[in-house]
Amino acid sequence: FSDKVSERLPVFILVVIGLSVLLLMAAFRSLLVPLVSALFNLLSVAAAYGVIVAVFQKGIGASLIGVDSGVPVMSFIPVMVFAILFGLSMDYNVFLLSRIHEAFNEGDSPRDSVVHGLSRIGKVILFAGLIMASVFMAFVSQPDVVAKMMGIGLGLAILIDVLIVRLVIAPAVVMLLGERAWWLPGWLDRILPNVSLEGHLIANKDPKGEPLAPELAEDPILEKA
Repeated sequence: FSDKVSERLPVFILVVIGLSVLLLMAAFRSLLVPLVSALFNLLSVAAAYGVIVAVFQKGIGASLIGVDSGVPVMSFIPVMVFAILFGLSMDYNVFLLSRIHEAFNEGDSPRDSVVHGLSRIGKVILFAGLIMASVFMAFVSQPDVVAKMMGIGLGLAILIDVLIVRLVIAPAVVMLLGERAWWLPGWLDRILPNVSLEGHLIANKDPKGEPLAPELAEDPILEKA
């Protein structure tokens, strides 16, 4: 079972990352932002793996949670940690990028769009991360070693993702990219479907890409979308 999981884990990771990049490209009409987002999510996953290895195999702080050092990591732990953490990280990532993209489309400069977007959603991401980290850290109190692994790995990794990656590194990189952050090659723009994260129609077009009637195109909600 361990050999089979180890063999398939890289394929699993590549498929998940590839699909997430394609979906983010369709949602944000950007090439660089989805690629950078995937890299950031992998940083959070690497942090989770590092925490588990440091505590349970290297014995750093193991006595504080009531376990011995040199505990083997169950073969399914890397898969479960990746799936859960990548999903949560992508949620926080979409929250942040949606508000930044929204501010940019409203006419803000690349720097101002990051400032305004972060001010709109920063507290939501922070408290959502603290809630999830608290939930997972509660698993550490369980006597089962597997529960402790999941709890300590996911709990600390979410704190790293929210406090460092999502609220510091990601906004800084988007600001440094400037207008290039929202650039998409024309050929790719034509083949990707239009996706609205807010559930509205996009750019005065209906879901099939046809222009809306004049009275609908003037709707303020659709104009904002």
